[in-house]
Amino acid sequence: MNNLQSIILMVVSMLFFAIEDLFLKQLTAVMPVGQVIALLGAGGAFMFGLMARRKGEQLFPRGAGTAVLYWRTAAEGLGSIFIVGALALVPLTTFSTVFQASPLVITLGAALFLGETVGWRRWSAIAVGFLGVLLIIRPGTTAFDPATLLVLGAVVMISVRDVISRRLPKDTPSTVVSFQGFGSLVISGPLLMLGLGDLPVMVSSHNWGIMALTVSVGMAGYYAIVMATRIGDASALAPFRYSRMVFSMTLGILILGERPEMMTYVGAALIIGSGFYTYIRERRLLRRAAPTA
Repeated sequence: MNNLQSIILMVVSMLFFAIEDLFLKQLTAVMPVGQVIALLGAGGAFMFGLMARRKGEQLFPRGAGTAVLYWRTAAEGLGSIFIVGALALVPLTTFSTVFQASPLVITLGAALFLGETVGWRRWSAIAVGFLGVLLIIRPGTTAFDPATLLVLGAVVMISVRDVISRRLPKDTPSTVVSFQGFGSLVISGPLLMLGLGDLPVMVSSHNWGIMALTVSVGMAGYYAIVMATRIGDASALAPFRYSRMVFSMTLGILILGERPEMMTYVGAALIIGSGFYTYIRERRLLRRAAPTA
């Protein structure tokens, strides 16, 4: 395991994802959310589809275990609606902080649906993390913005996707998983436009350039995180996922002129703190289990 190199790749991937979020937010200001989703999906599906076919991989595999892949794809498509919708309506700094609750929701989902053991300490950490989310969105107060519920929807759906991913057959190619993930956006985007009654708009050459950059940095982020997880220890990488929030908040403040309130910083600290505690606790449990195994 080369943990130093994998950590660098993980941080780089989080930077790419933060830049992708910034581009998506800018695109949703000039075209319908559904159109942005569809174009993003078409670009990513085309590139990953080419890569998969060059390797001789089936884009729509059949056989035992493939149902899990299609359930994951469905969760990806629904999650994209929440993510891009939230980026269109919610400040980037708010989106990035609340979205960091995903690891806690994944732990919750693994305990409830996969039978993984979670002790009272990690349950307490999950509760503290959710308290941090409440401090950021502040329901029941004048500061509450209903659009922040879209971020919670994104957290839930992406967590569902990641929990389902744990059941994927190990021989499922990453390029096929990525192709189907992006391909689901080609379906969910137009469905969203139909449901909202939105009409597509003409895309300027400038915005086509931004879309191309969005697809490029998204794919680069994906490859960096895949490489990181293949050469490094997953437990060593986990804390560095929070660097995405740092990058997103920096971009939101410097480029978009956002000014997060103090409660946002307090909530973010609770979310990160509970996430770090969960990570440390899981490592301790693994170390204890290792001699027994």
